[in-house]
Amino acid sequence: MRIFDPHIHMTSRTTDDYEAMHAAGVRAVVEPSFWLGQPRTSPASFFDYFDSLLGWEPFRAAQYGIAHHCTLALNPKEANDPRCLPVLDELPRYLVKDQVVAVGEIGYDSMTPAEDTALAAQLQLAAEYGLPALVHTPHRDKLVGLRRTLDVVRESALDPECVLVDHLNETTVKEAKDSGCWLGFSVYPDTKMDEERMVAILRAYGPEQVLVNSAADWGRSDPLKTRKVGELMLAEGFTEDEVDRVLWRNPVAFYGQSGRLALDVQATDATHEGNSVLRGGE
Repeated sequence: MRIFDPHIHMTSRTTDDYEAMHAAGVRAVVEPSFWLGQPRTSPASFFDYFDSLLGWEPFRAAQYGIAHHCTLALNPKEANDPRCLPVLDELPRYLVKDQVVAVGEIGYDSMTPAEDTALAAQLQLAAEYGLPALVHTPHRDKLVGLRRTLDVVRESALDPECVLVDHLNETTVKEAKDSGCWLGFSVYPDTKMDEERMVAILRAYGPEQVLVNSAADWGRSDPLKTRKVGELMLAEGFTEDEVDRVLWRNPVAFYGQSGRLALDVQATDATHEGNSVLRGGE
């Protein structure tokens, strides 16, 4: 089983996770930029973070045979903080980087006017730079948030086929599918989706344009949830081809729209800017 996790925050994970993911069949990941758990206080902290997603994290992933790409953006939560808004002015210089395969995560957290502005501006940047967009739907009032998201997408210059609407569930999947956007589902231990619900949605709506991710981060999460979904799909009668479509070919097709997806893991030096992933070794 080959797996491409299209939404996982590896900055928050250890090299043990990379090792376990590779053993489970994960060969590629996309890491969206996101909130770190406490507010950033200046744009400079974003830029250091972006640089790590473009350098250190691909290096770490390559040590374990995993191709790493990222999406960059001003995330919805911090779009409400005026201290962070200058990130929007500097974002274009990052969107030309080879490892960047989409603009994201963008979308809504609390559905404020500031989030409206940031979402529209970044959808426009995606269109200008020929990139798809990864859109975060809010964890509260999900159907209202989805409808508001789709309204902004329709008003943008970006084709719905270039938009991945993430964190969907049973209440939002139908309208998202009808919009023509790609459908993203995050599978978590206690919140969002679980394996059984995910397989039920696949049975009801089919595997077309569906991406399954672990969204693993610094909270209670599981970077092997993609594998567990694939195993349950097989146990419930889905074919190996359908599993491969959901867990590999669909994310390749979506992020491949960037023209930058490179799935062959390149050999790296033993260190990155003098630093190694090893601790206590020779």
